[in-house]
Amino acid sequence: MSTVLVVNSGSSSVKFQVVDPDSGHSVLQGIVERIGDADGRVAVTRGDDTTEKTTDIPDHVTGLRLAFEMMTDAGLPLAEAGITAVGHRVVHGGTVFSEPTLIDDSVVATIDELSALAPLHNPANLRGIEVARRELPDVPQVAVFDTAFFHTLPAAASTYAIDAATAAKHDIKRYGMHGTSHEYVSGRVAEYLGRSPSDVNQIVLHLGNGASASAVRGGVAVDTSMGLTPLEGLVMGTRSGDIDPGIVMHLRRSADMDVDAIDELLNRRSGIKGLSGVTDFRELRRLIDDGDEAAALAFDVYVHRLRRYLGAYMIELGHVDVVTFTAGVGENSAEVRAAALADLEMYGIELDEERNTERGKGIRVISTDDSPVTVLVVPTNEELAIARAAVALIG
Repeated sequence: MSTVLVVNSGSSSVKFQVVDPDSGHSVLQGIVERIGDADGRVAVTRGDDTTEKTTDIPDHVTGLRLAFEMMTDAGLPLAEAGITAVGHRVVHGGTVFSEPTLIDDSVVATIDELSALAPLHNPANLRGIEVARRELPDVPQVAVFDTAFFHTLPAAASTYAIDAATAAKHDIKRYGMHGTSHEYVSGRVAEYLGRSPSDVNQIVLHLGNGASASAVRGGVAVDTSMGLTPLEGLVMGTRSGDIDPGIVMHLRRSADMDVDAIDELLNRRSGIKGLSGVTDFRELRRLIDDGDEAAALAFDVYVHRLRRYLGAYMIELGHVDVVTFTAGVGENSAEVRAAALADLEMYGIELDEERNTERGKGIRVISTDDSPVTVLVVPTNEELAIARAAVALIG
């Protein structure tokens, strides 16, 4: 068995999978949660069996080492998993990295330098790299960047209208995030339709706790909603998405909030949570059904922003073949899909209500047979995409 260990290291958790890149099968998966807490949790799942442990997890090193040890309890010791490469999700590649990259000390240093562009993400990604390099020193380690798919954005889409010299000095431009998911899903759409990616114009809506939209023309990304950071764009679980930049100065002057406090507000206390108090759309739906006006408003604001991007990208592409929903909310919330596409028949989008509400695990069509624009739900699989990118790089 030849597998790839895929590591997605966040600020307080680490998700990992052992993936067979040929079949796409997830051999084993695990999560380390609540890092830094006395009641940290590690869970390793193989098949239908899950091994769990709750303990003090002071740091990423301790958590991942414990998880690797628990792989033995799950019947697949790390040394016997056939791991030929480790693929790491890294959020921000800046202008330096536009494709999967073999990790060495210089690459680690550069990712660290790019932390200024993703202070909540790149440092956490580096902690996962540090542990994996230490535990598997003889296995090639590959960084796969969330921003890479969007390096093709035309200048008109990637350039912010601020002083050009300031932008150049501080690497300020639209980079986009969730690129691994957008690339994987757009490729799966073309494969499912039996068409070459170059023949398909599509809008991909990655709707999870983090959310982003992309316009993909002929397999090439031409626009996306996230920008310099993952904060721009759609309304998200805890992030505001687009706001008037003047709000930042207003909060500084009128509320005496410093940069860190504003950062905390916009990244962790805004979005659906800031408007309704919850982030889970199932809970939001329950609150709406109970007559909660704040929850209803949160849903409406979320959909309003989503439709704004959908309309913009339809105009930008000129001709749209497919609109695709993916990620947790996109794949599971029929209400969001229906609201986002309501009354768009004049634009060639005809949603089939029955298909939209049916549950399913694979790719499925939720538009009518006569709809000029095909609407799809496509499960994303960033881990498989990272695994295959790592294998392709190391040959």
